[in-house]
Amino acid sequence: MVHDLLMAIDRRELEGLIPALRRYARGLAGSASAADDLVQECLLLALDRERQFRGERLKPWVFAILSNVGRSAHRSRRRSPVFAELDVPDAGSDPAMRVTVLAALSALPDEQRQPLLLTAVEGFTYRETAEILGVPIGTVMSRLSRARDALAERLDGAEIVALRRPR
Repeated sequence: MVHDLLMAIDRRELEGLIPALRRYARGLAGSASAADDLVQECLLLALDRERQFRGERLKPWVFAILSNVGRSAHRSRRRSPVFAELDVPDAGSDPAMRVTVLAALSALPDEQRQPLLLTAVEGFTYRETAEILGVPIGTVMSRLSRARDALAERLDGAEIVALRRPR
């Protein structure tokens, strides 16, 4: 029976994903309160759609839900620059550099910012990122390349090590 293949979501594992979900949501939404709203909606949808979870890895499945929630939220709000409140790896301890990096990330279009956050900040592989975003792996690679080029241009060629690390 198909029903026998369905797996219940491990609530503890789901709870353990909340910090990473919040970090990614902040990159999508731009503020802590909007990010918390996205994460809450994501978690509710994940629990509501628990019957659709087939026992594959939970993390990519939940991040895919969050990506879709973020896209829906973005379409419904007015277009405006997003200033992300997230921790950028290897941005150094210089507050001015952190602000500059965050502003550069915020200026990226969603289709470039999402794969960059998923790979550089959350550590997903290109293949996992492609599955989460529902696009071919080549699309992920080209969007990452354009995002990195745009960041390098905005940051006057400054290299942010975590954003250049190949996956």
